[in-house]
Amino acid sequence: MSDVDFDIAIIGGGPAGSTMASYLSQAGLSCGVFESAIFPREHVGESLIPATTPVLSDIGALPKIEAAGFPRKYGAAWTSAIDSKIPTLGFEVSHGFGTAEIDFSERDQAGVNQDYTYHVDRGLYDLILLQHAESLGAKVYEGIRVRRVDFSEPEPKLVFSMGRRETDIRARMVIDASGRNTFLGRQLKLKVSDPVFNQYAVHTWFDGLDRGALSVSKEQSDYIFVHFLPITDTWVWQIPITDTVTSIGVVTQKKHFSESGSDWETFFWRCVESRPELAEALRASKQVRPFKPEGDYSYAMREICGDGWLMIGDAARFVDPIFSSGVSVAMNSARIASYDILAAAERGDFTKPSFANYEGKLRNAVSNWYEFISIYYRLNILFTAFVADPRYRLDVLKMLQGDVYDGGEPVALTKMREITRQVEENPDHLWHKHLGTLRAPSAAPQF
Repeated sequence: MSDVDFDIAIIGGGPAGSTMASYLSQAGLSCGVFESAIFPREHVGESLIPATTPVLSDIGALPKIEAAGFPRKYGAAWTSAIDSKIPTLGFEVSHGFGTAEIDFSERDQAGVNQDYTYHVDRGLYDLILLQHAESLGAKVYEGIRVRRVDFSEPEPKLVFSMGRRETDIRARMVIDASGRNTFLGRQLKLKVSDPVFNQYAVHTWFDGLDRGALSVSKEQSDYIFVHFLPITDTWVWQIPITDTVTSIGVVTQKKHFSESGSDWETFFWRCVESRPELAEALRASKQVRPFKPEGDYSYAMREICGDGWLMIGDAARFVDPIFSSGVSVAMNSARIASYDILAAAERGDFTKPSFANYEGKLRNAVSNWYEFISIYYRLNILFTAFVADPRYRLDVLKMLQGDVYDGGEPVALTKMREITRQVEENPDHLWHKHLGTLRAPSAAPQF
């Protein structure tokens, strides 16, 4: 159309924005991607789940990701320092509650033809995706910080600065893929803090870490590891980045960090040293990046779409990184939304009802993720019982694979809720003292 600069203007060039630009550019729409940073740039969220694979395949980027040589991720593992004598109460827990592991190859997933996904250096991964979108025809503008979106006219207008002067572009529709900057959420005053999750992370990279120090077998050393700490609602991620470099992050409730009165480094080591074998392995390796914090982890939006606009990825919702869902949600929300956007472009109708399919699917997925993460934190180390037990294992694996966008509530999730309720309501239950303290409300934020 002659009266607009682009069919679609996308704020943010991370995985959500670049994936959206790829889908729409492939289909013939003109896209402008406006990214405030200059890529590559550091970013947290370095482990993928299998649900990203069909999206990478759809947009033609999978060969490029494979060629980049990222470490392959075949599964996930959990460890704790808990006494292995916790009664199993009818669950099959082969290693007790101290460890659990799962392989992605145990369950087939539609659109996934490989038994692994990837651990990634997000600086390189995001650059590959953004350059791929550009190769498909998207116009990418880096170092451009959008100041506001003007919705006062039929076509939205992005206003941004170039040097000392302010300029703008017009589009038929605006997509917010700004991540945890939540651009439109802040401008439209739609952002609400999550009532339960207020997580805070301190993370860095280590070279030469013995990744198998806490694993059951050395074959699992390149899995993603979640190490439970004997500190309330606190855990550590362990993610391979290269053959020798490993990302390590401590995640806790923000109040725990605030109450500690510590700096990032002191807090990190104080937490890690609650698992002496982990601290010993880290001390024997070399820290290669400074400590970096991540806050404002969990929030929702009262709305995720409206007339002429839509939010995807972290710009729409973020809960907690415990299951590495961030990049998957970013890319899959772009995939699902792209179908509605293409149909809207065909009709010339970008009003809110055009995005009802996207809204419904994202609501279903977010509801499942939120419940899963909430119950996970409440179960604490008892979660490993559901990972190990063959009655629930494949259903848990389905959620861990990110296969949450279609269908009703997973059976394992229903069972996990029932067991949690039974334990909560009986202070004399043999599992009661092992429960975590986080308790989700009966109704989570919609988005």
